[in-house]
Amino acid sequence: MEKTLVLIKPDAFGKGHAGDILKIYEAAGFKIVAAKVMQMDKRVAAIHYAEHVGKPFYPELVEFMTSAPLMALVLGGENVIARVREINGATNPAKAAEGTIRKLYAESVTKNAVHASDGAETAAREIKIFFSEIEQFGA
Repeated sequence: MEKTLVLIKPDAFGKGHAGDILKIYEAAGFKIVAAKVMQMDKRVAAIHYAEHVGKPFYPELVEFMTSAPLMALVLGGENVIARVREINGATNPAKAAEGTIRKLYAESVTKNAVHASDGAETAAREIKIFFSEIEQFGA
């Protein structure tokens, strides 16, 4: 079973969309392997977004991601990485396809409701940032 990290970001979580988003993932046949509500701090943000440190948008991204609670998930299933990214939609909600999570719940490129790993190596790295092995079930 392939696994991916998903973050229901502070914008979507704070507006009460977590249940709706989880329902979309479960309806697509994905298994929730791990889940928790947390507030990201600047240390975790720096680790998670290491490839973006120094980029012009980084300070705004960290400010947003550390501003309020979020929900971190590990989803499992066949081809879950590619399929979740398709279900999430384009990063820019104005360009996201109808029915995608970002079209339904995102506000902007930064406040775009969800994050998902972009590949197997990234997923393995990101999952370890948020979850220990003992916190993952059914994997």
